[in-house]
Amino acid sequence: MLACPLVTSLSMSVDAVPDSFDQCDAFPVIPSLSEEELRQSQRNDPAINEIIHQLETGETSPPTVRNEIPQLSILLRELNKLELQNGILYRKRQVDEDAQYQLVLPESLRPMVFKSLHDDMGHFGLDRTLDLARTRFFWPKMASDIEQKIKSCSRCVCRKTLPERAAPLVNIQVTRPLELVCIDFLTIEPDRSNTKDVLVITDFFTKYAVAMTTPNQKAKTVAKALWENFIIHYGFPEKLHSDQGADFESKTIKELCDLAGIQKVRTSPYHPRGNPVERFNRTLLNMLGTLKDEDKKHWRDFVKPLVHAYNCTKHESTGFTRMTS
Repeated sequence: MLACPLVTSLSMSVDAVPDSFDQCDAFPVIPSLSEEELRQSQRNDPAINEIIHQLETGETSPPTVRNEIPQLSILLRELNKLELQNGILYRKRQVDEDAQYQLVLPESLRPMVFKSLHDDMGHFGLDRTLDLARTRFFWPKMASDIEQKIKSCSRCVCRKTLPERAAPLVNIQVTRPLELVCIDFLTIEPDRSNTKDVLVITDFFTKYAVAMTTPNQKAKTVAKALWENFIIHYGFPEKLHSDQGADFESKTIKELCDLAGIQKVRTSPYHPRGNPVERFNRTLLNMLGTLKDEDKKHWRDFVKPLVHAYNCTKHESTGFTRMTS
């Protein structure tokens, strides 16, 4: 379960927020609005204001009003799912056995929310951005609006690359978290602190990722980072998978694995991209690549927030966020 300052910063009533909103401190905070400002923003939106009026008075909208306000018809089709909480309009939807409340977002706040869920979250693609939006907000034609904004996002367009043909992978079967954990180094153009190495650790079953910058790729650095950033937080993996780099095949790593009862496995030297962590490496590179030029000068500061954002989105193969898999 996740807690969202994103939602809190819009001053959603605590009583109106379901449990599924509780716990996700990963999302960037958008400019805070008081409940009164949020109520006023909704009432300044013609379509939302008409729905609020109908819920408060029981009066139906005449056909002339429906024709004058294009998005009103879409909201009226959702009328049985719309509720007022403290004078603020929400849409209630059922997700499995849980009720989830979406703030009905006025048009004036949509650019702010898009920036928060797309620009500030590493410029995810349509599916992930839309999933983040749907768990929190609702507005007419939301999917097409977000799709158009992503298609016109200059940083996304500039970052698009042709898909590379990956090396063939062995069909790896896992059934539980920590059965197989993969590690790899990602080397990036040095930032102004001369940082260039990122150690990436992923759980193959949940797709949960951890990444941290390191001063070098020495075996002692790997062992220390693996212990301090992964093992003491999540436990010992059954198997540790890497390529055949000297940093991962050293005596130090072997001793750590022997001491912890971890089986060390490795990728064929002819197919280094057979390491399953390679796919996440490309995702992280793309996210860092969408940073503004000034931010790229200290990209190391964005590694952990962007990885946390990644872990809060659903993975297409599991259907769950990496944090809840």
